[in-house]
Amino acid sequence: MQNKNKNKDTKRLRLKKRIRVKIRGTEERPRLTIFRSNKFIYAQVVNDMTGKTLAQASDIKVKKGTKTERAKEVGKMIGEVCKGAKISKVVFDRNGFKYTGRIKLVADAARAAGLQF
Repeated sequence: MQNKNKNKDTKRLRLKKRIRVKIRGTEERPRLTIFRSNKFIYAQVVNDMTGKTLAQASDIKVKKGTKTERAKEVGKMIGEVCKGAKISKVVFDRNGFKYTGRIKLVADAARAAGLQF
């Protein structure tokens, strides 16, 4: 069982490397990257030219709701934080995860909060 999970993770990391070759966050359009663990979901906006994180949000402190409801909340939070930092356009990086489920919910909630990608 452990070998199956290891292969799944290495496949995601290989895919992540292929995606990151094509995607770069700039000053005008920073990169919105999503990481999903079994318990939590994290989103951060990164300027790859300087290597700085401009905004971040996670559901660690959100105690109520299911994982999907918390993912929507993370999308709203990252949208609001980006508005405060005057960021309106981003490049979306799904980090090697499939664009379904919680990843899609974060993206949709961020779009609804005003981010364009």
